Amino acid sequence: MELILLPLILGLASFFIPSRWSRTSALLFSLVSLVAVIIKLSSFEPDVKEYFLNNSATNALGITFNMAVDGLGMLMLTLSNLVIFLVALANYNRDESSKPVFNGLLFLMQFGLNGVFAAEDGVLFYMFWELTLIPVFLMLYWFGAKENQKNLLTFFLYTLFGSLFMLLAILAWSAYTPSFDYSKLMFAAVPSKYVCWIFSGFLLAFAVKIPLFPFHSWQPPTYSTAPMAGTMLLSAIMLKMALFGMIKWMIPLSYSALKFWQLPVIILGVVGIVYGAVIALRENNLRKVFAFASISHLGLITAGIMVFSMDSLMGSVVQMVNHSLIAIGLFLCADIAVQRFGTSDLQAMGGLAKLAPRFGFWFGVTVLVALSVPLTAGFIGEFLLIKAVYDYHAVLGIIASLTLVLGAVYMIRSYQMSSMGAPKIASANDLAWNEIAVLAIIAVLAVFLGIYPNALLELVKPSVQYLLETVKDAPNLIN
Repeated sequence: MELILLPLILGLASFFIPSRWSRTSALLFSLVSLVAVIIKLSSFEPDVKEYFLNNSATNALGITFNMAVDGLGMLMLTLSNLVIFLVALANYNRDESSKPVFNGLLFLMQFGLNGVFAAEDGVLFYMFWELTLIPVFLMLYWFGAKENQKNLLTFFLYTLFGSLFMLLAILAWSAYTPSFDYSKLMFAAVPSKYVCWIFSGFLLAFAVKIPLFPFHSWQPPTYSTAPMAGTMLLSAIMLKMALFGMIKWMIPLSYSALKFWQLPVIILGVVGIVYGAVIALRENNLRKVFAFASISHLGLITAGIMVFSMDSLMGSVVQMVNHSLIAIGLFLCADIAVQRFGTSDLQAMGGLAKLAPRFGFWFGVTVLVALSVPLTAGFIGEFLLIKAVYDYHAVLGIIASLTLVLGAVYMIRSYQMSSMGAPKIASANDLAWNEIAVLAIIAVLAVFLGIYPNALLELVKPSVQYLLETVKDAPNLIN
């Protein structure tokens, strides 16, 4: 339970720390959280669901407040704490890091994220889901660009609108089960005519958060005007709540509706792959290039989850981790380039690698990681996902594989236009120590997971096997 409560305590404390100590305290607090989850991970048994709070009684509303993690939940908790540490480290030399309010919101968001990944009660899952929205909204509103307010309102309304349908889906179960406990919901005898509607409520909430084409319109403008840390949080971990929710909540709890929604959502995912990649090829705003690239990558992950096989789920999990790493790396490099040139327009950039050779090297390494070259985590994840989609539908699998070709083009184009050629500015500061540290950690983790993916796969495999075996009986539970 300390993994859930620790960020809450650190977040409340951060509001009262003097500004001159705020950036250092945020980095130390995030490191403490990361060390705590690594200690828990070192003794964790993937075959056993570990309960933080196990309450057999329910209140009058049917809420149990149960919290637990299996292998998948433990991975997401670890990823959440790692992302918060990397964001705090990357943000160390930015103005926002000296703001106690900013750092307090950062850890309150981490509290909500950890709660989402550990919730074993439907209403509790929704409460933590909504809780994560408040800190990130305030973070973007108070510290983002002034022109971001319209984009931010769109983001808030989109997310809130989708979440309300998820709440209705969760409440619909109350007529068929005495509590909202996960195990009770899994085996609730819901009439088949309602299961598809329940699935749809979850799908709408998750499609907006991911975002899945065509629910993506809030994402590029928000990413391009938010503070760097806000963009990292949205891309690297907040949207993973939706992907996690699809795997643990949406499909297993309404499995009989999967056949109805499977092909349409996979098609939308594949369309998103091509759409995001093509727009990224034509975009000249560096931040928006990476925003549309994110839409493309997430389309493949979403399609893989909807296939719902062992290969597709394992590939999705690997790619979720890989996407979190490259999102932090790419948006850090984009922010550095924008700071140096004073613009995000690629047409006005060029030659930064000559003026800042360390940046040129580490940006190049990050691009290679994003390209999913062999011996990186992305290579493993994309291979499993493309194979799974191809096994489901050959034509869709072939189209999905275009992500490899198109991704190489827009990533190399971005690197070439920003870093190669004659310098378009007289001078530029090179990378600071914290920026090098972030990019180096990302590269090392990506290569480690590419060489030894079992470190990740063995952790989540029992959870995935349990889901696949359990849902086989789900159609028999429908009246």
